[in-house]
Amino acid sequence: MAQINPSILSADFARLAEEATAVRGADWLHVDVMDNHFVPNLTLGVPVVESLSRATDTPLDCHLMIESPDRWAPQYVEAGAGSVTFHAEAAAAPVRLAREIRAKGARASMALKPATPIEPYEDLLPELDMLLVMTVEPGFGGQSFLDIMLPKIRRTRELINKHGLELWLQVDGGVSESTIERCAEAGADVFVAGSAVYGAEDPAQAVRTLREQADRTIASAPWACNH
Repeated sequence: MAQINPSILSADFARLAEEATAVRGADWLHVDVMDNHFVPNLTLGVPVVESLSRATDTPLDCHLMIESPDRWAPQYVEAGAGSVTFHAEAAAAPVRLAREIRAKGARASMALKPATPIEPYEDLLPELDMLLVMTVEPGFGGQSFLDIMLPKIRRTRELINKHGLELWLQVDGGVSESTIERCAEAGADVFVAGSAVYGAEDPAQAVRTLREQADRTIASAPWACNH
């Protein structure tokens, strides 16, 4: 039921192919793309995604923390991403962009910063395959989980269930063994984990442990039982 997406933001950038292999068994490999404009950090771009897609069989989940995603997002699909996430705060035409991403063959996802409410985007949800609720301010890895995001996760899950959508609900930021069960109970079913995976002695085992925790919680969560 749960999906674990290790974030290469916490990996060794000099050994990305090996680091991708180190989390074999993960559902997706989360790739944080930052442009030093939308967020105050600079990471990687299309060429690295192209290389990663050739180096691993794990599908790539690209999270674009960039300005002008309407222009750039389709290029990440062409580079090999299986899922592309753009930010609601940056997209000029989110419905059109989501449809373009889907038309090119990838899953379309939209992300919300912590201060961005979900309610104004309720009507857009059917256009998406996944909704990402940021549980830290985007831009840097290793931040502490923001508990104040739990009610927002619950409200998002309520809207998904209200419309009967098969929409994944992802959380990103501070996800670890100590926080993943709270996220799962609130309604998340896709979990991005950076330092909790790549900071572990055995990253593949860390993925399995997080998945077991999330699966166990989801199995008894009211939102899942009623879905």
